[in-house]
Amino acid sequence: MKNLYKCVLVLLALSSASLSRSQVSLNSYSSASAVILLDFTGHSVSGTMWNVSGAFTCNSSGLSDAAITEVFNRVAEDYRPFNINVTTDEAKYNAAPANRRIRVVITTSNEWYGSGAGGVAYINSFTWGDNTPCFVFSALLNYNVKNIAEATSHEAGHTLGLRHQSTYNASCVKTSDYNWGYGSGEIGWAPIMGAAYGQNMSLWNSGPNSLGCNSIQSDLNIITNSTNGFGYRTDDHTDTYSSATNASFNTDNQFTISGVVERNDDKDLFKFTLPVFGRLQLNAVPYNVGASNSGSDLDLQVEFLDGSYTTIGTYNPGNLLSSVIDTLISAGTYYLRIDGKGNIYAPEYGSLGSYSLQATFTDGNILPIRRLELRGRLDGDLHSLNWLIEADEQVIKQVIEVSTNGITFIALDQPVNALRTYSYRPPDTRPLLYRMHVTLDNSKEYFSNVIAIRQGKSSKPQLIGNVITGNSLVVNSPGICQYQVIDQKGRMLSKGNIEKGYTSINTGITTTGIYIIRFTDGEQQWSEKFIKR
Repeated sequence: MKNLYKCVLVLLALSSASLSRSQVSLNSYSSASAVILLDFTGHSVSGTMWNVSGAFTCNSSGLSDAAITEVFNRVAEDYRPFNINVTTDEAKYNAAPANRRIRVVITTSNEWYGSGAGGVAYINSFTWGDNTPCFVFSALLNYNVKNIAEATSHEAGHTLGLRHQSTYNASCVKTSDYNWGYGSGEIGWAPIMGAAYGQNMSLWNSGPNSLGCNSIQSDLNIITNSTNGFGYRTDDHTDTYSSATNASFNTDNQFTISGVVERNDDKDLFKFTLPVFGRLQLNAVPYNVGASNSGSDLDLQVEFLDGSYTTIGTYNPGNLLSSVIDTLISAGTYYLRIDGKGNIYAPEYGSLGSYSLQATFTDGNILPIRRLELRGRLDGDLHSLNWLIEADEQVIKQVIEVSTNGITFIALDQPVNALRTYSYRPPDTRPLLYRMHVTLDNSKEYFSNVIAIRQGKSSKPQLIGNVITGNSLVVNSPGICQYQVIDQKGRMLSKGNIEKGYTSINTGITTTGIYIIRFTDGEQQWSEKFIKR
């Protein structure tokens, strides 16, 4: 049965855009036979389910070439895990099997349909084989590039069989046909099949759709089903030590390598060898179209292992999608394991997409400073640091630097030059990263390895009893945290803030069962189960 599915979008302030009848030729995965064509040039529609009142012609998108390229890049990243080519090339569409292609017409023409929707599609029309397109109305979306891209991925998703990801309250009453997501910043999240216009991280999701609170829609399973006729891309990097991808440093002691996390259980393993002691700096960056990882679909975690497969460290800054390693290491063989993870807002389910690793190695044996090593530990609620400096030159300045994300470091304190220990009590319980910034009397500056100190288990909020008969929970927290109460289907029932000490929480629960409360301090996350009787 062919069902019409309409998507109504938020309209924002009008911005100027230049008309474009030409179309740059772009392909996300040229070898794939299945195709999503992004048509920005205008299109005549006839002989389809849309033509009950006759043929009509759609104008071009009204977007500049730069805007077209950004829309393409955003949509291509949404469909990167799959064996499908997102393209602007009409020839690729024409060469694809008739029942393995869809045209998304991005147009200023909406008069034939009306002004109540930013896009429209028939569910499952990808496989109809009769050239039925779907539409995104660029003028009604105020030529906003992000919103046009979100609508394009969304409408194409409908043609692949997806309905809206919706939200419901604890009584299974629909609160919105669109899941608008939650959070802010880089990791603010919403489903692609919801309404992701106000969030940076829009992902495929598994959650209740528009048919009811018990109708759980796994976007990934539907997109890759046998009806659509394409699945995931072939895994590009193994997670097996014996066949790990080798990353070789060039003559500048650098390497750049890229990959795709295609499935939510996919991990990519890379191997490299250092001939001598030195400093390793690594940036692991998800694909993006601008500052603050705009348009990224992947929250990167990097696990760093030595040649005996022992984990040296795991890097995944809580409020960022990228990860950084900056450390001093001995000669030997090492491994990097890349994984897509969830965060305090986004589930791990849809954390998929492409990334790049950029590494630089500096030979420690050629540095005037022979050794600069920082160590640290948690001593009660104190962070205690000590460091070793071996150099022929005199230390004229040493600064302890601290970071919450591993990228931006700020000065914490400047101990006297002879001191090699330092302790203090941080203002909150977030995990912190430290390094030493040392200046010698030859005016050269050096940085130590980076270490992380996390609070012990005592920093975790504690439930006072895990069985309730009413709808209130009592929590004892060592600091300020946020909480979410979630049922076993992943629906959020309530959320809010808790203060240090004892707090009574209204859970919003009306029925008996097992529930989860999730806490976060902005960096760490904890979950506990409790029972409502």
